[in-house]
Amino acid sequence: MARNLDAKCRQCRREGEKLFLKGEKCFTDKCAVERRAYPPGQHGQKKNTRLSEYGGQLREKQKVRRIYGVLEGQFRLTYKQAESQRGITGESLLQILESRLDNVSYRMGFGASRSEARQVVRHNGLLVNGKRVNIPSYQVRPGDVVEVVEKTRTQLRIKAAIAAAEQRGFPEWIEMDTKAFKGIFKAKPQRAELPATINEHLVVELYSK
Repeated sequence: MARNLDAKCRQCRREGEKLFLKGEKCFTDKCAVERRAYPPGQHGQKKNTRLSEYGGQLREKQKVRRIYGVLEGQFRLTYKQAESQRGITGESLLQILESRLDNVSYRMGFGASRSEARQVVRHNGLLVNGKRVNIPSYQVRPGDVVEVVEKTRTQLRIKAAIAAAEQRGFPEWIEMDTKAFKGIFKAKPQRAELPATINEHLVVELYSK
């Protein structure tokens, strides 16, 4: 299985904002972006660096990839899928990424981060409509029920992640029963319900060239 092995905090610093790749650490003052608000590397603190139009589009694409933990080839295929659908391509792209099983399980609190939620999926820790699914890219559909298998519910990290997610609040498109370790993916999120820090139009412009 191919993975991005770059240090997660370096990825956030490269994009200049929190991508929430390290779970609860991102919500504390130990966050690397807050402590060192400049890109990593020996030229990270160099001032007056201006991005070209292409550079801005590329950085936005990289940021979206890193947020959702998708490799370049996977992301390109996801974009083509979004482009073939009716509606606004950028919004469709984000909806497909949000519908991935690893992302849905993260939104439900089954992992402190998307990478941790992906690990739960890979280790056969989830059921979708009562059936085991261990493919992180599996597309969850509206109405699908996602739950943690009985054996995995005893893990302390799962309990801690659910408690933290419950405290922050769950998205509108997800209905949770935290005591049953179960959630319903009610609908695909609308653009207004997704982070405003993502500029998907730049990604569309990049791939449209």
